[in-house]
Amino acid sequence: MVARVVIAAPGSGHGKTTVAAGLMAALRSAGHRVSGHKVGPDFIDPGYHALATGRPARNLDPFLQGEDVLMPLLRHGSAGADIAVIEGVMGLFDGALGTEGYASTAHVARLLDAPVILVVDASAASRSVAATVLGFAQYDTRVRLSGVILNKLGSQRHEDEIAAALEATGVPLVGALRRNENVHAPSRHLGLVPAAERASDSQRVLPELAAWVSGGVDLAAVVRIASSAPALSGPEWTPAVQYDGPRAVVAAAAGPAFTFRYTENVELLAASGVDVVDVDPLRDKELPEGCAGLYFGGGFPEVHAAELSANVPLRTAVADAIGRGMPVSAECAGLLYLCRELDGEPMVGALPATATMTKRGKLGYRRAVSLGDNVLATAGQRVTGHEFHRTEVSPAAGPSAAWGWDRIVDGFASASVHASYLHVHWAGYPELAARFAGHVREFAAHD
Repeated sequence: MVARVVIAAPGSGHGKTTVAAGLMAALRSAGHRVSGHKVGPDFIDPGYHALATGRPARNLDPFLQGEDVLMPLLRHGSAGADIAVIEGVMGLFDGALGTEGYASTAHVARLLDAPVILVVDASAASRSVAATVLGFAQYDTRVRLSGVILNKLGSQRHEDEIAAALEATGVPLVGALRRNENVHAPSRHLGLVPAAERASDSQRVLPELAAWVSGGVDLAAVVRIASSAPALSGPEWTPAVQYDGPRAVVAAAAGPAFTFRYTENVELLAASGVDVVDVDPLRDKELPEGCAGLYFGGGFPEVHAAELSANVPLRTAVADAIGRGMPVSAECAGLLYLCRELDGEPMVGALPATATMTKRGKLGYRRAVSLGDNVLATAGQRVTGHEFHRTEVSPAAGPSAAWGWDRIVDGFASASVHASYLHVHWAGYPELAARFAGHVREFAAHD
């Protein structure tokens, strides 16, 4: 049995990620085998979870993966662990707009039958915190609010005042954390700076983060709450497919500029006969030996545009490979990298478009349909995905667009190239991984 607990908050900005990652690190330091999970499509927070737990990053999202897939994914991601810490998204009850909380933290907690601990920023309130907690406890009694962690406390008197007020709510106080600016990750235009971009700093902060949480949170109480969850039921998700033939190699963009990709996507490729080898487009000069496919996920290429452009050998190698018909699947950052230019900096040039930063971002879930047969999907294939960027590609996709939704066409697609802003979690659509892997193996066999 794997104990499990959801770390939620009344809204964004209360310190969920810092507390969740610190809790993972503290539990690991105390001898637990911890698996970290993130509610929603976010790529950044799971990067910090992976550092704290020493295990791959995992996402749980009913919109992207389907309700029935969540419990199997949790079982798969927590295999070998004794406690799973699941960080929520936004406020506890905030889900996809217009859906009455679908894909919210509360929705996921109900599906996983997991208790919830609420992290509350107490920096600008005292007894009012108790009213907030009571409201969250009573709003939806199907959600088991089992504890509170106070964050950003100013003093012992501040803590005592809130603790006394919380007694009337019946929700136990399991943690009280003082303000500590040394353990907060910096932010920029799309949220926190990814852990991979500040790897040495993140590694340095981890022991301090674990000590901060250990000193202010009753870890034994957290474990008791997590252990109150019933045993996980149902099958474990598996990427295994019936394939036992020659293997091929896919180069996957990695490093500081390409930090976004779902762990299960890589596992599905591996199960389909494709070995994924990381390539850093900032530093590596060539593709791996035997490369027969390219998988370029998301990230922040706009922050590293000059460095990406300066690596002419790899840009040339990628352009030549695509020119030879090598299969490529590119999402968001990958799309930008394949354009002719990004903010005036030359890129790969495999797509007839340029990309620029804009003042307004695009963020949200999408229900998309494939507009034709291509290397990733068949015509009419319907998927759910997520869009999250502050760039624009011009000219926009035309007849060869990859996806369409809400009278919008997105990306570029052909028999060998699929490049789009849309992020799709292949655990919900394993046929995409199988199709792409099949093209890669075929290219390897005839190249």
